[in-house]
Amino acid sequence: MTIQTASLGYARMGKRREVKKALESFWRGKLNEATLVQTLQDLEAKDWQTQLQAGIDHIAVGDFTFYDLVLDWAVRLGLIPARFAELSGLTRYFAMARGVDNRPALEMTKWFDSNYHYLVSEIDADAKPQGDFSDFIATVKRAQSSLAARATPVILSPVTLLSLSRCKADFDGLLDALLPLYVELLTELKGLAIAEVQIHEPILVTSRAPQLQAAVEKTYAALAKVGVPLQLVTYFDDLGDTYNWVTALPVAGISLDFTRGDNLQLLQTHGFPADKVLGAGVIDGRNIWQCQPEDTLQRLKEIQAIATTVRVQPSASLQFVPHDAKLEKQLPQPLHGVLSFAEQKLTEIVFLAQTLNGTDTTAQQQQIQQAWQAFIDFNPPNPAVHTALEALQPKNFERSLSYSSRISQQIALPPLPTTTIGSFPQTKEVRRLRVQYKKGELSLAEYQAAMEKQIADCIKLQEDIGLDVLVHGEFERTDMVEYFGRQLSGFAFTTNGWVQSYGSRCVRPPIIYGDVSRSQAMTVREFQFAQSLTEKPVKGMLTAPITILNWSFPRADLSRKEQAFQIALALREEIAELETAGAQIIQVDEPALREGLPLKVQHWNDYLGWAVDAFRLATAIAQPQTQIHTHMCYCEFGDIIQDIERLDADVISIENSRSNNRTLGEVTSAGYSHQIGNGVYDIHSPVVPTQAQLVEQLKAGLEKLPIQQVWINPDCGLKTRRWEEVVPALKNMVAATRKLREEMDAIAK
Repeated sequence: MTIQTASLGYARMGKRREVKKALESFWRGKLNEATLVQTLQDLEAKDWQTQLQAGIDHIAVGDFTFYDLVLDWAVRLGLIPARFAELSGLTRYFAMARGVDNRPALEMTKWFDSNYHYLVSEIDADAKPQGDFSDFIATVKRAQSSLAARATPVILSPVTLLSLSRCKADFDGLLDALLPLYVELLTELKGLAIAEVQIHEPILVTSRAPQLQAAVEKTYAALAKVGVPLQLVTYFDDLGDTYNWVTALPVAGISLDFTRGDNLQLLQTHGFPADKVLGAGVIDGRNIWQCQPEDTLQRLKEIQAIATTVRVQPSASLQFVPHDAKLEKQLPQPLHGVLSFAEQKLTEIVFLAQTLNGTDTTAQQQQIQQAWQAFIDFNPPNPAVHTALEALQPKNFERSLSYSSRISQQIALPPLPTTTIGSFPQTKEVRRLRVQYKKGELSLAEYQAAMEKQIADCIKLQEDIGLDVLVHGEFERTDMVEYFGRQLSGFAFTTNGWVQSYGSRCVRPPIIYGDVSRSQAMTVREFQFAQSLTEKPVKGMLTAPITILNWSFPRADLSRKEQAFQIALALREEIAELETAGAQIIQVDEPALREGLPLKVQHWNDYLGWAVDAFRLATAIAQPQTQIHTHMCYCEFGDIIQDIERLDADVISIENSRSNNRTLGEVTSAGYSHQIGNGVYDIHSPVVPTQAQLVEQLKAGLEKLPIQQVWINPDCGLKTRRWEEVVPALKNMVAATRKLREEMDAIAK
């Protein structure tokens, strides 16, 4: 039987970030709605054509989004919080995503263990779902006009959607209300003569899946009755203990990830139903390395020996990788030769299928093998790095004094000290200066002088506002990971390697290709200049090892643990140098710690063991009088609070605004003993919080924590906001804090 190919979703931002530019022009009022819609539809159609021309047989459609795919399905199903009910169309859609007036946006958190952020649906107790799939059906019809039978609609399962939502209503009752709507949609698709529908069900690879068996079985029993062939799509891990009952569901096929977890062993142990298509996700949809043909073909042959009908595809949607490696002209050729972005992964998928179908691809395989050998020759190990790792001892992971013993030696500050997370707005002027320097239009001295002016203005602004602990603003940093990677060996950087983080926010993850080491100070110069301008303490600002690792494309030949420890050793040197330069407070941001958690709880201890150790390895060199801060945002903490405390940071700042103090409650109810920065307003929204709103938020926080433990800050960095939003928000935050201090003073008297 001929081996076919499929995609599960495609890179979303456009090769030149066209989606980002269109959205932000629309939000600024420079692009009307009709032009925005047409622009994004044109980009979507180009992506379909790319997949068609590559030779993909089943092309995913409906995965493109104006902001977030989970939000899309919440809107289509009428799951609209009451505060947005009177709005409509894109106004309501973007209000739910970004907030409007005094209506806060939906909570945002990480999509499983990826760096993509999705919007968490809020479902009220009296919710009455109602379907409007007109936009989705229109997309499918457009796709059919160019792709014909290859158009394969992508639907987010109601079970995964509800599992990822904040439900005040009964889960089973909501599912019962949603299923007729899904049946209605599938019936419409059947009327369009759709050959197959993908139903994405990633919740099945998590530890929660066994408890969802009844709901899942009910769902697919109802959907199967429509008569449209369903391809059940899972990714990011293996099915584990759910394998037998999942493979028995009444679906036409099941897609499994063969790059993470151990689905191959499950297949070999339990077999695979002869009447189902197996979507073999053998091309890694979340990393940028070209496959090793010999290994990948061997895995496919092992799969073929068990499954009757096999389809070659990526492990997950290609939204997690950039569009096209051909755009990268500045990378060393040996590295460039082994890279595979979304467009190249399509070619790999087709190449593998052709090989299995009997086409002679020997020359192509040899070419790939030669490319890998050239890369290995180009990238020899660094003996000094491996020697340093081998010499590590337990004392290298411990502060010299415990938290309770060292806290009295640290800087004295007023109650409820105010600060920010680190970055300030990256204006057009700042970006222009970086471009001019990169093009050689500014000398290093001129560029540094221009950056110093930005820093000086930022320090003065913070002093005028009345913040207690200042930052230099990070104007020299394009990205909190890229900035450090560019100063460390073993990292490479793309020009157009953009991927979506959330909404219009794009990131360009570095590529870790070799051993990591530090050759010079990375942040000391800017810190010293900023501190020279003020008597108030200025924080040294670093990105922590797990965040650098998780927000990069890591090596495939070395464990993540070893890569994290290499980065930690480099940061350890930087912390020691910042101390020598006079830093009393050093913030080592670790927002990606939680997102790296394995999707099955039984694997957490191993990951958290080495991930926390990497942070401690970086920071344990700090003297007792040096206050170590860290920052984490947009994730849940309650179930890993003991591990967060084991980080042994003196202060942790958290997101707490979008989650309605739930995040703070999770941390405090577990008895967290160190200090906590209460993220009191949402920086991902353009809405400026009032002083009264902030007072209310602060008081709610103080109900959960003693005042000695509380810091006050925004919930994340401010680089994506405009100055006209940042300045009044920070003024209101400081004013609200002062009001609380005055009230506490009055009570004390």
